[in-house]
Amino acid sequence: MTAPRAERGPRIASLVPSATETLAALGLGHRLVARTGFCIHPAGVVAQVPKVGGTKDVNLARLKKLMPTHVVVNVDENRLQTFEALRQFVPEVIVTHPRRPEDNLVLFEQLRTAFADEAGVDAHAAMLSAQFETALARCRAGPRPDENVLYLIWREPWMTVARDTYISTLLAEAGWHTWPDALGGEHGAGRYPALQGDEAWLGRIDRVLLSSEPYRFGPEHLALAQALCPRARVQLVDGELLSWWGARGAAGLDYLRALRS
Repeated sequence: MTAPRAERGPRIASLVPSATETLAALGLGHRLVARTGFCIHPAGVVAQVPKVGGTKDVNLARLKKLMPTHVVVNVDENRLQTFEALRQFVPEVIVTHPRRPEDNLVLFEQLRTAFADEAGVDAHAAMLSAQFETALARCRAGPRPDENVLYLIWREPWMTVARDTYISTLLAEAGWHTWPDALGGEHGAGRYPALQGDEAWLGRIDRVLLSSEPYRFGPEHLALAQALCPRARVQLVDGELLSWWGARGAAGLDYLRALRS
């Protein structure tokens, strides 16, 4: 008896929230056999997909039982040990690492190539690329205020982003220069530096952005951030739109344009 198409095609596990959403946007949602607990979008697609832990604590034994043919990982999100373990039982491990907005185009092509045999993937990838290029052009055509920005992702201690992260390079499209003036390298803790709270440059910050993730900042934190940067405008922002890459990249650029105005 011939096996159903769903059984003969790729069995994809995604260990990255942005990748899970992007795979669904490429029409591959029905091929997902595993995800992390942080892979929550699109809700209608992932609801029936088994969870295999978090991005940093993947349940490898459970994942192995789901027999994936492909696993999508990310240099920032997942541990090197996880990648090395996956190589022992997964035929193809797809490593992603978007570090700037235009890397989304590389990502779409990377996933298109990996799953080119699946119906509709080429067309979906082309659509995502076109939407992103249009949004990037809109963002670059607008005013660039040349402001110093502190993007906070955590407190106790305060933590921010290095200038070579996806978040920082996205904000640069609005003319915003994140601080500190530091590069974090390819991977590791240096990409998300902690603050002492008494850095001299904090007094020169024009705008503080309090992200909704990974720490969920709320109205109760506005005064604390204002005290950190007394002359700055302090705003709560959608961390998913400013840090999730892939299918959310175009929406992130449009959201950035709205914040800039």
